[in-house]
Amino acid sequence: MSKQVVLLDYGSGNIRSAERALQRVGADVTVTADFEAACNADGLLVPGVGAFEACMTGLKAVRGDVVVDRRLTGGRPVLGICVGMQILFSRGIEHGVESEGCEQWPGTVERLQPEDAEPVPHMGWNTVEAPDGSALFKGIEDERFYFVHSYGVRTWELTDTRDSVTPLVTWTTYGGDRFVAAVENGPLSATQFHPEKSGDAGAALLENWVRSL
Repeated sequence: MSKQVVLLDYGSGNIRSAERALQRVGADVTVTADFEAACNADGLLVPGVGAFEACMTGLKAVRGDVVVDRRLTGGRPVLGICVGMQILFSRGIEHGVESEGCEQWPGTVERLQPEDAEPVPHMGWNTVEAPDGSALFKGIEDERFYFVHSYGVRTWELTDTRDSVTPLVTWTTYGGDRFVAAVENGPLSATQFHPEKSGDAGAALLENWVRSL
């Protein structure tokens, strides 16, 4: 039986390509902002593109922050992608403006600071440093994934873990600047890169997630 996945439609995100990517790996996908549907699906995918503050405004408008919190309280899986990952952290700082996030993880989303005169945004294919035991990256640890962003989480601040589960943090570097590429923390997972734009490697990652639901 296909897993039921809600792709949260809150006005920010690469909705159609994410929908196709999930369908490609066998998920039964519903694109909606409906509160009950989002709470009750086997899996919830939270996309996100653009500015941190705008994404949070859109998310709160459909009570998406409440959906995420309710699902995680019940141990129900959530996957955030790109800015959909960033808004899971405590705060974002863009152009000197500080905005509150969902506060599922402590930490600050800030502008990348490449040391090697690389341009920002970071746009293109990059490898990642997946930790041992990663379920998301099983079988694709050495693959490349597609990034397009100017901001990221450069310091992992979580000390108290959810339900005594030790988070698995995947890192990558750009121009010598190290930042979080993905997190797996019990039912809550997220990627800074776009799996839906990452070809076969991205499809394999989404398939790993859908199989876990």
